[in-house]
Amino acid sequence: MPSKVILVLLDGLSHSVARHAMGHLHAYCAAGRAALYPLDCELPSLSRPLYECILTGVPPIDSGIVHNDVVRLSHQRSVFHYARAAGLSTAAAAYHWMSELYNRAPFDAVRDRHTHAPDLPIQHGHFYYADHYPDSHLFVDAESLRLRHSPDFLLVHPMNIDDAGHQHGLDSPQYRNSARRADILLADYLQRWLDDGYQVLVTADHGMNTDRSHNGLLPEEREVPLFVLGDAFSLDPDARPRQTELCGTICTLLGAAHDKPACKELLT
Repeated sequence: MPSKVILVLLDGLSHSVARHAMGHLHAYCAAGRAALYPLDCELPSLSRPLYECILTGVPPIDSGIVHNDVVRLSHQRSVFHYARAAGLSTAAAAYHWMSELYNRAPFDAVRDRHTHAPDLPIQHGHFYYADHYPDSHLFVDAESLRLRHSPDFLLVHPMNIDDAGHQHGLDSPQYRNSARRADILLADYLQRWLDDGYQVLVTADHGMNTDRSHNGLLPEEREVPLFVLGDAFSLDPDARPRQTELCGTICTLLGAAHDKPACKELLT
């Protein structure tokens, strides 16, 4: 049965930190109402290429979005495109690179920061362009979009974990505490999203290293978490989802026709 879906992309969150710093999410896991899976991000472990991978199912080497300075619209079909083709509504509270990938490029803050355009792939958007934009504000932006437009697919994309990692590195209290703050913020919204019938995925694009960067092969750079919450998920401990399967899995949840790989084991 088709469901509404919220994808929370916690930018820069390493699985090693997600395993111990996300107490509220782990409470759902302990109660048998969520599951946590490790994912290896595709290469290169950089943000814009991995946004494209998560939302289209296409690895960077094939998408052509091979580093963060490739500023153009995607050449692929994303979750937003499949949802719109199925007559579903879309929204995003996200970093401005999402707007550049799927709506308009280059980003013009005056035109694009607040987007309400029924004909665009991301119909309703609040897009920010400063990495230190507070996660607390971003979650309010997302919830405002959800309550105002009731989107079938909502992307929620805060940046403070990644920003803390670039300033202080993986093994720092600032990085770990930024993850803890994101978990506390999620605690204000998760149950109301679930009560309103949304299926929720919480993941990351890439992790972080002690050099305050990422783009390599280290496990702390490549291994990211995937939490799933909602009655459409099997919570099968043996499921082995891949980052390239997130797009197809979300489209399957939405009931939107697609031609992407999906992780069937994740779903009931």
